[in-house]
Amino acid sequence: MKWLRYFFSTKDSQSAYDGQLLVVVFSLMAVGLVIVASASMPEGIALSDDPFRFLKRHLLYVIICLIVFAGVVCVPMQRWYDKQTFLLTIAYLGLLAVLLVGTEVNGSYRWLRLGPFNMQPSEFAKLAIVLFLASYLVRRQEEVIDTIKGFIKPLVILSAFALLLLLQPDLGSTVVIVVIMMGMLFIADAKLISFIGIAVALIAVIVVLIVTSPYRMARVFGFLDPWSDPFGRSYQLTQSLMAFGRGGWFGQGLGNSVQKLEYLPEAHTDFIMAILAEELGFVGVTTVIILEFVLVYKAFMIGKKALQHNAIFSGYVAIGIAIWFAFQSAVNVGAASGIAPTKGLTLPLVSYGGSSLITIALAVGLLLRIDFETRQAAVQARSTKSKKKIAHKEEINESD
Repeated sequence: MKWLRYFFSTKDSQSAYDGQLLVVVFSLMAVGLVIVASASMPEGIALSDDPFRFLKRHLLYVIICLIVFAGVVCVPMQRWYDKQTFLLTIAYLGLLAVLLVGTEVNGSYRWLRLGPFNMQPSEFAKLAIVLFLASYLVRRQEEVIDTIKGFIKPLVILSAFALLLLLQPDLGSTVVIVVIMMGMLFIADAKLISFIGIAVALIAVIVVLIVTSPYRMARVFGFLDPWSDPFGRSYQLTQSLMAFGRGGWFGQGLGNSVQKLEYLPEAHTDFIMAILAEELGFVGVTTVIILEFVLVYKAFMIGKKALQHNAIFSGYVAIGIAIWFAFQSAVNVGAASGIAPTKGLTLPLVSYGGSSLITIALAVGLLLRIDFETRQAAVQARSTKSKKKIAHKEEINESD
């Protein structure tokens, strides 16, 4: 049983990775497999007479995610720092390609067709922005702290990405990127007056975008009184609320959801939490939320430890990932339960969607690599300290 203690230990001296983080990640992926299988059966039958159509694809994505974990963990963080400009460029070109040759789904152009699969470049853009901002804060941290100029520079990049995202249109991903940027700049100890000024300006822009678009206005404000138009703009939300209401404390039982029977659109993607609530009840929802919280907490702690060991780039990457996961999880759960407007964001590691799963797997792989390098640095620091103590004792003995 020694290898189990080695694997699950979080002490730097005993293990190379945080085994608890891996347990949380695999638990969320397992929950995702089960709920996607249950929620997608009616749609699979309707599309191809195959109830396991979406489960098969989701399982393939999970296998790819495991390969991604193994690959990313082997890549030093310095390599990601060196290539962040290239990755940012690829992400931008992907968003541009969507507008030129993208596939239209439900009135939006967010996907690129790659054979039998669709890729959503906006998901990869989130990770590219995190890497760019982390590298920027390494190079320009003093400028960000001391002047508003250093604060405004990354807004140029953000604006270029936001423009392409809004043309798709994809306000949800735009808001995620804005929150990631503002969160990372805040953590970097930017001047409060600069932070408040830019935050107010960005919020004003988002409000204008919502007010000037009837479609966005309907989606954003539909959650305030969903029962005023239950078969129109609030149809998804009212069906989701019915699922939550039927779930009760312990749910109707796995596979016994009624709302997934073509009543609730996107039941296996954006609104998977509603099906989980109906089938597994309050207990199931609470368990998943706790797992997501632990994932975010672990990411923050990995970032904190990296910063303590002077791994600035790695620390900011981990914190950026934590902010991303926290906000996206909160919006997804909030939208499904009627607390927040519907934004079309997936629940990390649970919802169906290849681009989202693979991108989040990349992010988790980076967390594991950062944790590994931090633990190695801690071990080396202790080893160096021990050698110095031994050398100092030998000098004292020789002098005696």
